Amino acid sequence: MGEEIRESSLGDTVFVPEPGEKILREIRSDKATYWRDHGVMAVLGMGVVGMVLSLIGSDHVAIGSLGAVLALAVRGLWLYSEQMKFRWVLSNMRLVGPGGRQVYLLELDRARRLFGDIQLITKSGDKHLIKHIRQSDGLVAEIEAAREKRTKRKGG
Repeated sequence: MGEEIRESSLGDTVFVPEPGEKILREIRSDKATYWRDHGVMAVLGMGVVGMVLSLIGSDHVAIGSLGAVLALAVRGLWLYSEQMKFRWVLSNMRLVGPGGRQVYLLELDRARRLFGDIQLITKSGDKHLIKHIRQSDGLVAEIEAAREKRTKRKGG
């Protein structure tokens, strides 16, 4: 008689299929892409910090730049295990992500590549980010194809 309530942490993806729903693909963050993205952020951070310190006339440009790189390395190490737990599920009806996020394919306005990530924009303007994806162009095409197939099936 009691209803089962599934608890989930912020990073968990709880996928409960609706009638007729089939999983097309599981989407997880790519380790190499994660570290590449952090490397790019570190180089950009080093350049920005070095430039700002130079502009204000500081004698500590090298130390500040090194500090930016080390800070981003620590950030990457700190968030790595959490990010690698994140999982999105693409089905023939919707995308389901961590923390209860979901986007029905019929509500999806567009999916686009944003650096190494994929940004999902709904018709109502909600935005979701699938981070650190290898071959993100291919995944965007897959999401668009699933949306088109769903639209044709619904007669829209």
